[in-house]
Amino acid sequence: MIQNRLTPKVLAAQVNEQFISIDNKFLRTFIDLFKKPEEVIDGYIHGTRKKYIDVLQYFAISLTLAGIQVFLMTTFFRDALDFESEFLNTIAEAPGNENNPFLNSDFESTSKYQGLIYIVMVPFSAIGSWIVYYFLGDKRYNFTEHLVLNLYYSAQIIIITAILSILFLIFGLNYLIVSTIITIPTFIYFWYVLKRLFKEGFWETTAKFILVMLVYIFAFILMMLIVGLIIGMVIYLNK
Repeated sequence: MIQNRLTPKVLAAQVNEQFISIDNKFLRTFIDLFKKPEEVIDGYIHGTRKKYIDVLQYFAISLTLAGIQVFLMTTFFRDALDFESEFLNTIAEAPGNENNPFLNSDFESTSKYQGLIYIVMVPFSAIGSWIVYYFLGDKRYNFTEHLVLNLYYSAQIIIITAILSILFLIFGLNYLIVSTIITIPTFIYFWYVLKRLFKEGFWETTAKFILVMLVYIFAFILMMLIVGLIIGMVIYLNK
């Protein structure tokens, strides 16, 4: 016997419970990653996983929203993506950039790999935070736990970027301007997460934040060089 048949009222209640209600896990995770990120991240690391969304599920949701963002931008806001004309032409006119292959890329072609780019970037940011804190004597979290930290942080940033990009573009802002506006707060938020999680002072957090960024950039550049070298060798051997 069916106890609760599907009706518009029942369906609306389920949607509200899962996605809209302030008590659902997604909104609670999203809000608390701003209010008290240490409770979300440290709680997950130490086994408190019923109150908030699992880190991999949260990251998967963020990638889904990023995909929706790309679809909407390439479908309804194509005019706003025309930031290449003046900006890239200026770069192209600079000496030495005549044969730069990246000047021929555009948002639509690059966006095909956006999800993969987000996924690849997380381990490098985790390497940065783990190495800096480990070698400066703070070994409370291992590499996997730093990976959890960076997954939650990255997911939060991806969600915010997707939402704000669409909202700003609705008002007719250029995508290059939108990207610039969004980028700066993302670094500030990462600093904030590190400060709240490790409970350190302003200057100590700032110094470690800068070191994390440097290690991250170095590791990413090293990876790109290795990949480029491998691709170059494959091309050379196949000639």
